[in-house]
Amino acid sequence: MPDYLIAHAQSQPNKPAVIDDRPDGSVRTLNWKQLNEETNRLAHVLIETGHAQAGNKVLWCGQNSIGVVVMIGAARKLGVTAVPLNYRLSDDESAYVTDHCDATVVFVDADNAATFERIRTQIPKVKSILVYGGKAPDGMLSADDLMAAASTDEPVISDSLAPGATMIYTSGTTGKPKGALRTSPASAEQGIALVRLLGSQPSDIYMTTGPIYHSGPGGFMATGLAMGQTIVVQRKFDPLDWLRLVDKYKVTSTFSAPTPIRMVCNLPAEVKAKYDVTSMKRMVANAAPWSMTLKHMYLESFPHDSLYEIYGSTELGVNCVLLPEDQLRKPGSCGKPSPLVDIKLFDDDGNEVTGIGPEHTGELFVSSPSVFADYYKQHDKYEADQKHGYQTVGDIAYRDSEGYIYICDRKKDMIISAGMNIYPAEIEGVLENHPDIYETAVFGIPSEEWGETVHAVVVKRPGSSLTEDQINAHAREFLASYKVPRSLSWSDELPKTGSGKILKRDLRAPYWAGRASQV
Repeated sequence: MPDYLIAHAQSQPNKPAVIDDRPDGSVRTLNWKQLNEETNRLAHVLIETGHAQAGNKVLWCGQNSIGVVVMIGAARKLGVTAVPLNYRLSDDESAYVTDHCDATVVFVDADNAATFERIRTQIPKVKSILVYGGKAPDGMLSADDLMAAASTDEPVISDSLAPGATMIYTSGTTGKPKGALRTSPASAEQGIALVRLLGSQPSDIYMTTGPIYHSGPGGFMATGLAMGQTIVVQRKFDPLDWLRLVDKYKVTSTFSAPTPIRMVCNLPAEVKAKYDVTSMKRMVANAAPWSMTLKHMYLESFPHDSLYEIYGSTELGVNCVLLPEDQLRKPGSCGKPSPLVDIKLFDDDGNEVTGIGPEHTGELFVSSPSVFADYYKQHDKYEADQKHGYQTVGDIAYRDSEGYIYICDRKKDMIISAGMNIYPAEIEGVLENHPDIYETAVFGIPSEEWGETVHAVVVKRPGSSLTEDQINAHAREFLASYKVPRSLSWSDELPKTGSGKILKRDLRAPYWAGRASQV
């Protein structure tokens, strides 16, 4: 079958393919014919610079832009492995990922080129650094200039060449980032079944809510491109600008972590009223669990049949889907297994957990065509996360009597206090139901008496006079006594990864400093 860019360029050449509309008033739009031509130009640049051999790694880094979309398409056409880099990483983290993935070329936004100037000596395998969207520093190449002189013809490649692989490095919330390698294209059968379940259409207008380097926004954008949708790329999330784009382009579809939508929903009512959001048909919620409070806030402003929740991961793909009609009926659930996904729960001894209810928890394992191929150069970690041919990312879950899945927590986040297993996500869900709590993070801190005790970091809503006693009273109303936080601290903001996950490791670190064991 032809590459989908070629197919759409031929069948709908003048339809907008990708729109980059920025708050400063600058707008750049490529139709499908132009997007295919720009992709071909970059493919020829990669060939001419000697970085187009199948299996080569091309690392890209930058905020959301048309350049990123073009890079992803060029890598796929050439059969090279595209490796996105989180531009929010520190220099040491950026150098680690770039060197660990064996990238020979870096494609970087001009706004982020300084990072690679600083780490140049730490990435000796990189032979070329291509800078797009602005001036290239000394020692780097201007991708813009090279592409302007390159051919728009389809690159000549072997008919037997497989589409490019992808390798996304995990966010590192539980340790050093790991490269989740996918060496083959997604299952067409599974992809079509998921698209049908979500009701996605070629006529959809998809907008990126969050960075494309993350598997959620990037993966759903890739699906939209494959279907021939129009993609609106928001360079950097801003809640007011997000509403502007939804209204202006009549956005019908997006994927979002809870944090961005919480920011949108917390805007003053008179501000939200200025924008029409009734076009939204598919708000796909994930990256971190959405609390019931946030779901209610969303449904107050957006169409009631638009909220879908999925459970998935960089490594395992989309594993569960909770449909709009179940959002309020099944609080706390992430839904039923998505098409062609088989889920099993195993206890620590490798025995399958078949019981029903929260007293029958087990580590969730998945078998499906969307499971990744390996952790790059860390096969031992890949094998360690397997049982009976099923793969896990360490989440704890249980089922209800209708087969709906409930994620209790990540296995590594579990607190053991006086021999009792405590799952922070349950406590966080209760605390975030308090009207004066904006968000919270719960984790275990060391205790000589109990082993660990429950600690909560709380962010108040603006203007709140909430006290610790009020939080304790609220928690005791909904939680068993041993789950109520024994200590509490306040924060103006919780540290997060670029994908919106709370960095509990950073919050826990001061409490466990100097100890050989972290649990």
